[in-house]
This record gives sequence, C-alpha cells and structure tokens, in this order.
Amino acid sequence: MRDAKTKAMAGPRPVVFSGPSGAGKSTLLKKLMKEYDGVFGFSVSHTTRNPRPGEENGKDYHYVTREVMQTAIDNGDFIENAEFSGNMYGTSKAAVQAVQAKNLICILDIDMQGVRNIKRTDLNPIYISIQPPSMAVLEKRLRDRKTESEESLQKRLRAAQVDMEFSKEPGMFDVLIMNDNLEDAYGQLKHALSEEIGMVKKVNMSS
Repeated sequence: MRDAKTKAMAGPRPVVFSGPSGAGKSTLLKKLMKEYDGVFGFSVSHTTRNPRPGEENGKDYHYVTREVMQTAIDNGDFIENAEFSGNMYGTSKAAVQAVQAKNLICILDIDMQGVRNIKRTDLNPIYISIQPPSMAVLEKRLRDRKTESEESLQKRLRAAQVDMEFSKEPGMFDVLIMNDNLEDAYGQLKHALSEEIGMVKKVNMSS
C-alpha cells in the first residue's frame, strides 16, 4: 500500500508556507506566482464555512458539509485538517496530487497544527515559515488593514505569539524568513525554492 501512496505523490516537492496572519505570506506568494507563472499551483482546501461574496467553489475552497468532511477525514483522505472559529479546514491528498500531476510545485498555506500533521505523513515538502520582525510591527499591519474587530485582532495577536515561538522549534522549518523588508524577504524565498523552480522549468520546457 505504501508504494502506491508514494507513487501517487510523485512530482515536484510541495512547499508548505506557514506564519501568522499579517506576516506578509499572501503578498510574497502573489509575487512568486506572478514571476513564475506556470510553475506553482495552489491546492484548493476544503472548508465547512460558507462562501464569502465573490468566492467560487472549487477555486477558493471546496465548500462541503461537516458530515462530508468528517467522513473523508476518517477515511484518511486528508493530509491535514484543523478547526478555526467553529469551521473545519483541511487539505486533501487529492488536492495536492491534482497540482503535482500538472508538474507544478504545490503550495500549501497552512497553520501550525497543519504543519505538525504534515510532519506525520510522507509528503516530504519544503517547510517555510514567514515571520514578522516583531509583534509591534505585526499589530500595526493588522490594524492598518482595518478589517478586524478589536476582539478578532487580539485573537490573531495571541495566535501570532504562539506561531512565532513555534517557528523557532528546532527542525520544524527548513527556511525561516523574517519579513522586515519585502524585497529582501522575497529574495530569500526565491533562493530557497530555486532548485525546485529550475527542475519544473526544465521538465516543462522539454515536454
């Protein structure tokens, strides 16, 4: 059985991105996807929350019921899953394989719980943590967004504090990027992924 599982995961190594909300993950990922169009792909996560305005099923998330998702988790169809604010979120094996099958580097944007879960699988991704330079900088960034209630903001800051400690755990991440200056952080990110990017480009050029 293990051979079949390993074979199914063939393709470029996925990349796990983690880090607190406001650290700049989304901005860095957008830059990466824009510069390397046709190299990266996102695995589409599952969630039990309702779509927000403008979100599309199958593109932003696979929106499912709690029953459907729980059954799939029990069947071992998920690489990682977590519960946040009363909703379930998760990454299915099929979602990652769909990206790898296109010879794309699959990007997994997940939290600490997800990172721990993936460590227990044979996915073998590159683990990258994007961190803010300090809690003060993070708080300013989150406040400047003006999208959070004070209660929600404090919740995110508490989660960020835990995340920053987690990122320092030995052996948890392959690369730790301090996003103080966006261009510097982006340079470090490209350097960390240069080998995989080169391999994907080579295969895609020859095919």
